[in-house]
Amino acid sequence: MKVLLADGHPLLLAGLREILEADGGFEIVGEATHGSEVMPLVAHSSPDTVLLAMRIPGIDSLACLDRILSTYPSVNVVMLTNDADPAQIQSAFRHGACGVLLKTIDPRDLAAAIRQAVDRTAFHAHGLPAITDSVATQTTGLTTRELEIVRAVASGQSNRVIAQELWITEPTVKFHLTNAYRKLGVSNRTEAARWALERGLQLEPAQQRD
Repeated sequence: MKVLLADGHPLLLAGLREILEADGGFEIVGEATHGSEVMPLVAHSSPDTVLLAMRIPGIDSLACLDRILSTYPSVNVVMLTNDADPAQIQSAFRHGACGVLLKTIDPRDLAAAIRQAVDRTAFHAHGLPAITDSVATQTTGLTTRELEIVRAVASGQSNRVIAQELWITEPTVKFHLTNAYRKLGVSNRTEAARWALERGLQLEPAQQRD
């Protein structure tokens, strides 16, 4: 995978290069330390993926993300950030990022996280600590039942399966989901699932049933 690195900290760039080159599956085709360098380097180096810092000198990173994807729609953009603010992370996804990596991510997980993002097999923020159910309900106003259903949705369960597992009707599942959408400020099932995944709130494998 040909990767362009874009971050204002040369030391971080050096670390990213070392980790990815050691993996053997990545070729670093360019490094940008200023926003003005990003688009020319994308044009010159034709990367498959851009690792773009959420904050880079000289440009608004989300505007830069928009420009990359509108000009080179086949390029994947993975955002790098120090900030675990869920609103900022969700904004990056809404602008088209295929992944968000917290800079606190374990270096051993970096290569796999990039591959998952590019393959679209994950759409949560890697390196973001999971929050507890109690914190989730306190900060969002979700009831325990609403959170339970959102977690099930994030784990890929259908309304029918959720209804069977919770011994309620499908219309009741839909009722709780509608309330959850309103409280979370999302408009559909996919956005609700993304909200839960970004916070590590999907069901654990042992909690899921066929």
